[in-house]
Amino acid sequence: MLTRPDLKDEKIIACLYDAYGVDVAAISFLPLGADFNTAVYRVTATDKTDYFLKLRSKGFCEASVTMPRYLNKIGLKNVISPFETKYGKYWTNLNTFKVILYPYVDGRSGVEASLSDHHWQQFGTVIRELHTVDTPKSIINHVPKETFSSKWCDTVTSFLERIQNEIFDDSVAKKVVLFLQSKSDLIFSLIKRTRELRLILQNQSFEYVLCHADIHGWNLLVDGNDGLYLIDWDTLILAPKERDLMFIGAGIWDSGYTPLVEKSLFYKGYGETEINHEAICYYRLERIIQDIGEYCDQIFLSDDGYDERLQSFEYLQSNFLQNGTIEKAYLS
Repeated sequence: MLTRPDLKDEKIIACLYDAYGVDVAAISFLPLGADFNTAVYRVTATDKTDYFLKLRSKGFCEASVTMPRYLNKIGLKNVISPFETKYGKYWTNLNTFKVILYPYVDGRSGVEASLSDHHWQQFGTVIRELHTVDTPKSIINHVPKETFSSKWCDTVTSFLERIQNEIFDDSVAKKVVLFLQSKSDLIFSLIKRTRELRLILQNQSFEYVLCHADIHGWNLLVDGNDGLYLIDWDTLILAPKERDLMFIGAGIWDSGYTPLVEKSLFYKGYGETEINHEAICYYRLERIIQDIGEYCDQIFLSDDGYDERLQSFEYLQSNFLQNGTIEKAYLS
């Protein structure tokens, strides 16, 4: 979220003291991320300890905090554990927000840091550990399961039909309408192929594993000691392993490596595994369509400001770049 939520710092400070016993000396909003439902802050306590504060307004999944806590506890140090409140939970409530407090790790995203060969192999190792972890039922029961839903195909189809006749006054919306109209044939072909693959996969048998489901470079953090962390667990899901593996070589961010090199380094850490290429293709296409749908939701239906909606338009356009995610979706 780029814009500070409508929530006074004094309320946040009081909440942190009540729930965590943290006596706040300073709090600063961090305009980071493309998640419209999440705001983050850097908090400094009177004892000079720094914390990373996350406010989640919608789509909160209990396992998104209990799972990282569990993984860290059993020895997966590439995962940052949230702090426990004085009341025995790993989050608390403030108005419409879930409040989660973490240690502050001073570092750069995997995009900014340009992952090394070592990082890529470590990345693969972390995902393999996630996919094979023995998770307690008390956590698993709170994790959603893959259903191969048609939700985002339906959403984007509705938007494409809507913009054929509706007139918009907003300047950002006008730009998006023109862009989507110019790409409508391509988008409809993506939807058609995604629906075909969905039907194929619904009739196949899979082993369902714990997937992070958003393992791109912005959700990797490299600290000052070259340590690698996997962050932001809001998309946690039980799904075929391809739900995570589709990101490797998909061109979702510019890693500085070719897709073949990305795969080679990652799978040195992950290990040999049989890949369902139809599932990889489906998940890559479905991710593109979901991006379009979520950005359209935000641009056309939200009250967000100009800067956030303009950024969403830029993100939406990036899927259509030459040699980008659409082209790579079919190269599984």
